[in-house]
Amino acid sequence: MEKFTKLSGVAAPLPVVNVDTDMIIPKDYLKTIKRTGLGTGLFAEARYHDDGSLNPDFILNKPAYQNAKIIVAGDNFGCGSSREHAPWALLDFGIRCVISTSFADIFYNNCFKNGILPIVVSQDELDKLMDDASRGSNAVLTIDLESQEITGPDGGSIKFEIDAFKRHCMLNGLDDIGLTLEKSSSIATFEQKNASAHPWA
Repeated sequence: MEKFTKLSGVAAPLPVVNVDTDMIIPKDYLKTIKRTGLGTGLFAEARYHDDGSLNPDFILNKPAYQNAKIIVAGDNFGCGSSREHAPWALLDFGIRCVISTSFADIFYNNCFKNGILPIVVSQDELDKLMDDASRGSNAVLTIDLESQEITGPDGGSIKFEIDAFKRHCMLNGLDDIGLTLEKSSSIATFEQKNASAHPWA
């Protein structure tokens, strides 16, 4: 998993509450177990017209936000079904951070396992960040995970809280497999001892 230390990028405002995982990645895109290629389906029902053409009114289709790395969203982001394809689609599109006042628990944890940083802020802080994100190509936010700080385009900053273990995993690029591999020497030692003690096994 790619490390997350500091991220600077355009933030797209999505002032919608209860954005569920079906909106993030519709069920038609769940036929694959590959983590790549799902970016085209991100917010598909809002991004595309019925004929497949881009909807110019959707925020991520607007020129200033087509390369957004951050989404500033309304309350309860990621609710609905527990599909892991939702963070896969966000990451494949290029989104590395989502900021909201709250997240659905399963989606929140899935983000950390896939290299996306979900940040919880207060409503007042979200209102400020939403205003920052409304500045088009000037809507650049900097997320510093080490100092747990968001810096806006005007230089103002917001501190955020995060679980220490999740922060450690993100800073070091450790998903579940990476955490297991950190114990590889201990696992190898156990296997050797076990083989000696039970040679018939």
